[in-house]
Amino acid sequence: MKTSANEYASEATVIRSDVLRQVISDALTANGAPKPNADVQAANLVEGELRGHASHGIRRLAVLVERMRRGLIVPDAQPHLDWAAPAVLRVDGNRGFGPVVAYRAIDEVVARAEETGIAMAAISNSSHIGMLAPYVESIARRGQVAVLLTTSEALVHAWGGRGASVGTNPIGIGVPTMGEPLVLDMSTASVSMGKILDYTATGRPLQPGWAVDALGRPTIDAVSAAQGGAISPFGGPKGYALGIALEALVGTLTATAFGTEVVGTLDTEFPATKGDLLISVSLERLGLAGMLPALTGYLNQVRDSGVAGPADVPGDRARRTREGRATDGVPIDDDVWALALKYAEGLSHD
Repeated sequence: MKTSANEYASEATVIRSDVLRQVISDALTANGAPKPNADVQAANLVEGELRGHASHGIRRLAVLVERMRRGLIVPDAQPHLDWAAPAVLRVDGNRGFGPVVAYRAIDEVVARAEETGIAMAAISNSSHIGMLAPYVESIARRGQVAVLLTTSEALVHAWGGRGASVGTNPIGIGVPTMGEPLVLDMSTASVSMGKILDYTATGRPLQPGWAVDALGRPTIDAVSAAQGGAISPFGGPKGYALGIALEALVGTLTATAFGTEVVGTLDTEFPATKGDLLISVSLERLGLAGMLPALTGYLNQVRDSGVAGPADVPGDRARRTREGRATDGVPIDDDVWALALKYAEGLSHD
Protein backbone atom coordinates (compact mmCIF):
# COMPACT_ATOMS: atom_id res chain seq x y z
CA MET A 1 0.00 0.00 0.00
CA LYS A 2 1.52 3.31 -1.05
CA THR A 3 0.93 6.43 0.95
CA SER A 4 0.30 10.03 -0.05
CA ALA A 5 0.66 13.38 1.65
CA ASN A 6 -3.04 14.11 1.17
CA GLU A 7 -4.14 10.84 2.77
CA TYR A 8 -2.50 11.64 6.11
CA ALA A 9 -2.44 15.43 5.99
CA SER A 10 -4.69 15.57 9.05
CA GLU A 11 -2.08 13.69 11.09
CA ALA A 12 0.78 16.09 10.47
CA THR A 13 1.69 16.41 14.15
CA VAL A 14 0.73 13.16 15.86
CA ILE A 15 0.98 10.03 13.72
CA ARG A 16 -0.41 6.59 14.46
CA SER A 17 2.38 4.07 14.83
CA ASP A 18 0.96 1.80 12.11
CA VAL A 19 0.86 4.74 9.68
CA LEU A 20 4.40 5.70 10.64
CA ARG A 21 5.60 2.15 10.05
CA GLN A 22 3.89 1.98 6.66
CA VAL A 23 5.31 5.30 5.46
CA ILE A 24 8.85 4.32 6.43
CA SER A 25 8.49 0.92 4.79
CA ASP A 26 7.13 2.54 1.63
CA ALA A 27 10.06 4.97 1.59
CA LEU A 28 12.51 2.09 1.76
CA THR A 29 10.76 -0.07 -0.84
CA ALA A 30 10.53 2.95 -3.16
CA ASN A 31 14.33 3.03 -3.00
CA GLY A 32 14.87 -0.65 -3.76
CA ALA A 33 14.39 -2.52 -0.49
CA PRO A 34 12.49 -5.84 -0.52
CA LYS A 35 9.33 -5.43 1.54
CA PRO A 36 10.25 -7.98 4.26
CA ASN A 37 13.56 -6.19 4.92
CA ALA A 38 11.93 -2.75 4.67
CA ASP A 39 9.34 -3.81 7.25
CA VAL A 40 12.03 -4.93 9.72
CA GLN A 41 13.99 -1.70 9.33
CA ALA A 42 10.81 0.38 9.57
CA ALA A 43 9.71 -1.39 12.74
CA ASN A 44 13.09 -0.60 14.29
CA LEU A 45 12.74 3.13 13.63
CA VAL A 46 9.17 3.11 14.92
CA GLU A 47 10.34 1.44 18.13
CA GLY A 48 12.68 4.39 18.67
CA GLU A 49 9.72 6.76 18.38
CA LEU A 50 7.40 4.65 20.51
CA ARG A 51 9.94 4.44 23.32
CA GLY A 52 10.51 8.20 23.32
CA HIS A 53 13.85 8.34 21.52
CA ALA A 54 13.31 10.43 18.39
CA SER A 55 17.07 10.40 17.87
CA HIS A 56 16.72 6.74 16.82
CA GLY A 57 13.47 7.16 14.96
CA ILE A 58 12.26 8.53 11.66
CA ARG A 59 14.97 11.22 11.59
CA ARG A 60 17.32 8.40 10.59
CA LEU A 61 15.32 7.71 7.42
CA ALA A 62 17.04 10.35 5.27
CA VAL A 63 20.50 8.92 6.00
CA LEU A 64 19.28 5.37 5.38
CA VAL A 65 17.79 6.29 2.00
CA GLU A 66 20.88 8.20 0.90
CA ARG A 67 23.14 5.34 1.96
CA MET A 68 20.97 2.94 -0.04
CA ARG A 69 21.18 5.17 -3.10
CA ARG A 70 24.97 5.26 -2.85
CA GLY A 71 25.32 1.52 -2.43
CA LEU A 72 26.54 1.83 1.16
CA ILE A 73 23.55 -0.21 2.29
CA VAL A 74 22.57 -3.23 0.21
CA PRO A 75 18.88 -3.60 1.11
CA ASP A 76 18.46 -7.15 -0.21
CA ALA A 77 21.71 -8.46 1.30
CA GLN A 78 21.75 -11.78 3.11
CA PRO A 79 24.25 -12.10 5.98
CA HIS A 80 26.96 -14.73 5.83
CA LEU A 81 27.03 -16.91 8.95
CA ASP A 82 30.02 -18.92 10.10
CA TRP A 83 30.19 -20.89 13.34
CA ALA A 84 33.84 -20.30 14.22
CA ALA A 85 33.43 -22.37 17.39
CA PRO A 86 30.49 -24.32 18.86
CA ALA A 87 29.20 -21.21 20.66
CA VAL A 88 30.72 -18.41 18.56
CA LEU A 89 28.99 -17.18 15.41
CA ARG A 90 30.77 -14.80 13.05
CA VAL A 91 28.38 -12.74 10.98
CA ASP A 92 29.29 -10.76 7.87
CA GLY A 93 26.32 -8.49 7.26
CA ASN A 94 27.25 -7.88 3.60
CA ARG A 95 26.23 -4.22 4.08
CA GLY A 96 22.65 -5.17 4.84
CA PHE A 97 20.17 -3.31 7.03
CA GLY A 98 21.43 -3.49 10.62
CA PRO A 99 18.16 -4.75 12.15
CA VAL A 100 17.75 -7.44 9.47
CA VAL A 101 21.25 -8.76 10.17
CA ALA A 102 20.86 -8.48 13.95
CA TYR A 103 17.59 -10.41 14.12
CA ARG A 104 19.01 -13.16 11.92
CA ALA A 105 21.95 -13.43 14.32
CA ILE A 106 19.58 -13.46 17.30
CA ASP A 107 17.62 -16.40 15.92
CA GLU A 108 20.82 -18.38 15.43
CA VAL A 109 22.38 -17.51 18.77
CA VAL A 110 19.25 -18.14 20.83
CA ALA A 111 18.82 -21.55 19.23
CA ARG A 112 22.47 -22.45 19.82
CA ALA A 113 22.36 -21.26 23.44
CA GLU A 114 19.59 -23.78 24.09
CA GLU A 115 22.21 -26.43 23.31
CA THR A 116 25.39 -24.90 24.70
CA GLY A 117 24.05 -22.72 27.52
CA ILE A 118 25.68 -19.60 26.12
CA ALA A 119 26.35 -18.38 22.59
CA MET A 120 27.86 -15.26 21.05
CA ALA A 121 27.56 -13.51 17.68
CA ALA A 122 30.31 -11.19 16.44
CA ILE A 123 28.80 -9.00 13.70
CA SER A 124 30.70 -6.90 11.17
CA ASN A 125 30.02 -5.20 7.83
CA SER A 126 26.48 -4.35 8.91
CA SER A 127 24.58 -1.07 9.10
CA HIS A 128 23.38 0.86 12.16
CA ILE A 129 21.15 -1.27 14.37
CA GLY A 130 19.36 1.59 16.18
CA MET A 131 18.09 1.21 19.72
CA LEU A 132 19.38 -1.86 21.53
CA ALA A 133 16.33 -2.31 23.75
CA PRO A 134 14.08 -4.08 21.22
CA TYR A 135 16.72 -6.73 20.54
CA VAL A 136 17.58 -7.62 24.12
CA GLU A 137 13.90 -7.47 25.09
CA SER A 138 13.02 -9.94 22.33
CA ILE A 139 15.65 -12.35 23.65
CA ALA A 140 14.52 -11.93 27.26
CA ARG A 141 10.94 -12.73 26.21
CA ARG A 142 12.31 -16.03 24.88
CA GLY A 143 13.65 -16.86 28.33
CA GLN A 144 17.29 -15.97 27.83
CA VAL A 145 19.57 -13.30 29.25
CA ALA A 146 20.94 -10.98 26.56
CA VAL A 147 23.91 -8.64 26.36
CA LEU A 148 24.31 -6.51 23.23
CA LEU A 149 27.22 -4.12 22.65
CA THR A 150 27.96 -1.93 19.65
CA THR A 151 30.51 0.69 18.69
CA SER A 152 29.95 4.04 17.03
CA GLU A 153 31.88 6.85 15.43
CA ALA A 154 34.31 8.66 17.71
CA LEU A 155 31.95 11.23 19.20
CA VAL A 156 33.04 11.38 22.85
CA HIS A 157 36.07 13.17 24.27
CA ALA A 158 38.49 11.31 26.49
CA TRP A 159 38.51 12.27 30.14
CA GLY A 160 41.25 14.87 30.34
CA GLY A 161 41.39 15.14 26.55
CA ARG A 162 39.72 17.22 23.88
CA GLY A 163 38.27 16.32 20.53
CA ALA A 164 36.25 13.20 19.82
CA SER A 165 38.23 9.97 20.21
CA VAL A 166 35.83 7.38 21.70
CA GLY A 167 32.48 6.07 20.50
CA THR A 168 29.21 6.47 22.38
CA ASN A 169 29.39 2.66 22.61
CA PRO A 170 25.98 1.72 24.06
CA ILE A 171 25.21 -1.39 26.06
CA GLY A 172 21.94 -3.30 26.11
CA ILE A 173 20.95 -5.93 28.68
CA GLY A 174 17.76 -7.95 28.80
CA VAL A 175 16.85 -10.27 31.70
CA PRO A 176 13.62 -12.27 31.84
CA THR A 177 11.41 -12.12 34.92
CA MET A 178 8.05 -13.58 35.90
CA GLY A 179 6.51 -10.45 34.38
CA GLU A 180 7.97 -7.82 32.08
CA PRO A 181 11.70 -8.24 31.43
CA LEU A 182 14.33 -5.93 32.81
CA VAL A 183 15.65 -3.98 29.80
CA LEU A 184 18.69 -1.70 29.97
CA ASP A 185 19.68 0.38 26.94
CA MET A 186 22.20 3.07 27.70
CA SER A 187 25.03 4.88 25.99
CA THR A 188 28.37 5.43 27.67
CA ALA A 189 28.07 9.05 26.55
CA SER A 190 25.99 11.62 28.37
CA VAL A 191 23.72 11.78 25.31
CA SER A 192 23.55 10.23 21.83
CA MET A 193 24.71 12.12 18.74
CA GLY A 194 21.26 11.42 17.36
CA LYS A 195 19.82 13.53 20.16
CA ILE A 196 22.38 16.28 19.51
CA LEU A 197 21.27 16.30 15.86
CA ASP A 198 17.63 16.27 16.93
CA TYR A 199 18.25 19.32 19.14
CA THR A 200 20.17 20.97 16.28
CA ALA A 201 17.26 20.44 13.89
CA THR A 202 14.70 21.79 16.34
CA GLY A 203 16.80 24.71 17.61
CA ARG A 204 16.76 23.65 21.25
CA PRO A 205 19.67 24.27 23.66
CA LEU A 206 21.47 21.26 25.05
CA GLN A 207 21.45 20.31 28.70
CA PRO A 208 24.57 21.48 30.60
CA GLY A 209 27.19 18.76 30.74
CA TRP A 210 26.16 17.04 27.53
CA ALA A 211 28.88 18.35 25.22
CA VAL A 212 31.90 20.55 24.58
CA ASP A 213 32.81 22.76 21.62
CA ALA A 214 35.83 22.42 19.33
CA LEU A 215 38.07 24.00 22.00
CA GLY A 216 36.92 21.59 24.68
CA ARG A 217 34.75 24.16 26.47
CA PRO A 218 31.37 23.08 27.86
CA THR A 219 28.57 24.22 25.55
CA ILE A 220 24.78 24.12 25.35
CA ASP A 221 24.82 25.10 21.67
CA ALA A 222 23.86 22.02 19.66
CA VAL A 223 25.45 23.31 16.46
CA SER A 224 28.81 23.87 18.19
CA ALA A 225 28.66 20.37 19.64
CA ALA A 226 27.78 18.75 16.31
CA GLN A 227 30.33 20.68 14.27
CA GLY A 228 33.80 20.16 15.66
CA GLY A 229 32.83 19.58 19.27
CA ALA A 230 32.41 16.35 21.20
CA ILE A 231 29.93 14.65 23.50
CA SER A 232 30.94 14.27 27.15
CA PRO A 233 31.12 10.81 28.72
CA PHE A 234 28.44 10.12 31.30
CA GLY A 235 29.63 10.06 34.88
CA GLY A 236 32.95 11.71 34.10
CA PRO A 237 36.00 9.40 34.19
CA LYS A 238 33.92 6.30 34.99
CA GLY A 239 31.76 6.65 31.88
CA TYR A 240 34.85 7.33 29.80
CA ALA A 241 36.60 4.24 31.18
CA LEU A 242 33.56 2.05 30.49
CA GLY A 243 33.18 3.44 26.97
CA ILE A 244 36.78 2.81 25.97
CA ALA A 245 36.75 -0.67 27.55
CA LEU A 246 33.64 -1.61 25.57
CA GLU A 247 35.24 -0.27 22.39
CA ALA A 248 38.29 -2.44 22.99
CA LEU A 249 36.08 -5.46 23.67
CA VAL A 250 33.75 -5.09 20.68
CA GLY A 251 36.37 -3.98 18.18
CA THR A 252 38.67 -6.86 19.06
CA LEU A 253 36.06 -9.64 19.08
CA THR A 254 34.32 -8.46 15.90
CA ALA A 255 37.59 -7.56 14.10
CA THR A 256 36.25 -4.08 13.32
CA ALA A 257 37.59 -0.54 13.60
CA PHE A 258 38.48 1.58 16.62
CA GLY A 259 38.13 5.29 17.39
CA THR A 260 38.22 7.67 14.46
CA GLU A 261 38.35 4.73 12.03
CA VAL A 262 34.73 3.89 12.89
CA VAL A 263 32.43 5.42 10.26
CA GLY A 264 29.19 4.75 8.45
CA THR A 265 26.27 5.13 10.86
CA LEU A 266 25.75 8.89 10.69
CA ASP A 267 27.34 9.80 7.35
CA THR A 268 26.38 9.08 3.75
CA GLU A 269 29.92 8.60 2.45
CA PHE A 270 31.55 5.50 3.91
CA PRO A 271 30.77 1.81 4.44
CA ALA A 272 29.98 1.03 8.07
CA THR A 273 33.04 -0.15 10.00
CA LYS A 274 31.53 -0.56 13.47
CA GLY A 275 30.93 -3.90 15.19
CA ASP A 276 28.07 -5.49 17.15
CA LEU A 277 28.61 -8.12 19.82
CA LEU A 278 25.68 -10.24 21.02
CA ILE A 279 25.73 -12.71 23.90
CA SER A 280 22.75 -14.87 24.86
CA VAL A 281 22.49 -17.16 27.89
CA SER A 282 19.84 -19.86 28.30
CA LEU A 283 18.68 -19.97 31.90
CA GLU A 284 16.81 -23.20 31.22
CA ARG A 285 19.87 -24.96 29.81
CA LEU A 286 22.00 -23.86 32.77
CA GLY A 287 19.36 -24.85 35.31
CA LEU A 288 18.81 -21.26 36.45
CA ALA A 289 15.18 -20.67 35.46
CA GLY A 290 14.26 -21.18 39.11
CA MET A 291 15.91 -17.84 39.90
CA LEU A 292 13.18 -15.86 38.16
CA PRO A 293 10.73 -15.70 41.12
CA ALA A 294 13.46 -14.35 43.40
CA LEU A 295 14.58 -11.83 40.75
CA THR A 296 10.99 -10.70 40.21
CA GLY A 297 10.52 -10.23 43.94
CA TYR A 298 13.71 -8.22 44.18
CA LEU A 299 12.73 -5.88 41.33
CA ASN A 300 9.31 -5.34 42.87
CA GLN A 301 11.00 -4.54 46.18
CA VAL A 302 13.06 -1.90 44.38
CA ARG A 303 9.90 -0.47 42.78
CA ASP A 304 8.24 -0.33 46.20
CA SER A 305 11.11 1.75 47.57
CA GLY A 306 10.00 4.85 45.66
CA VAL A 307 9.29 8.00 47.69
CA ALA A 308 6.57 9.62 45.56
CA GLY A 309 5.22 6.53 43.85
CA PRO A 310 6.92 3.42 42.50
CA ALA A 311 10.59 3.65 41.57
CA ASP A 312 11.42 2.55 38.04
CA VAL A 313 13.74 -0.30 37.18
CA PRO A 314 15.35 -0.33 33.71
CA GLY A 315 12.70 -0.67 31.04
CA ASP A 316 9.71 0.57 33.05
CA ARG A 317 9.65 4.16 31.81
CA ALA A 318 10.20 3.21 28.16
CA ARG A 319 7.43 0.62 28.46
CA ARG A 320 4.98 3.23 29.75
CA THR A 321 5.95 5.63 26.99
CA ARG A 322 5.52 2.92 24.40
CA GLU A 323 2.08 1.95 25.67
CA GLY A 324 0.93 5.57 25.65
CA ARG A 325 2.21 6.32 22.17
CA ALA A 326 0.89 3.06 20.77
CA THR A 327 -2.55 4.26 21.86
CA ASP A 328 -2.34 8.03 21.37
CA GLY A 329 0.06 8.30 18.44
CA VAL A 330 3.63 9.50 18.00
CA PRO A 331 4.57 13.21 17.83
CA ILE A 332 6.64 13.82 14.70
CA ASP A 333 8.28 17.04 13.54
CA ASP A 334 6.35 18.44 10.56
CA ASP A 335 9.41 18.80 8.32
CA VAL A 336 10.60 15.28 9.10
CA TRP A 337 7.15 13.89 8.34
CA ALA A 338 6.87 15.82 5.07
CA LEU A 339 10.25 14.50 3.93
CA ALA A 340 9.28 10.92 4.84
CA LEU A 341 6.14 11.24 2.72
CA LYS A 342 8.20 12.44 -0.23
CA TYR A 343 10.46 9.44 0.08
CA ALA A 344 7.43 7.14 0.34
CA GLU A 345 6.05 8.61 -2.88
CA GLY A 346 9.36 7.88 -4.60
CA LEU A 347 10.44 11.52 -4.69
CA SER A 348 13.99 12.66 -4.02
CA HIS A 349 15.18 14.75 -1.10
CA ASP A 350 15.46 17.69 -3.46
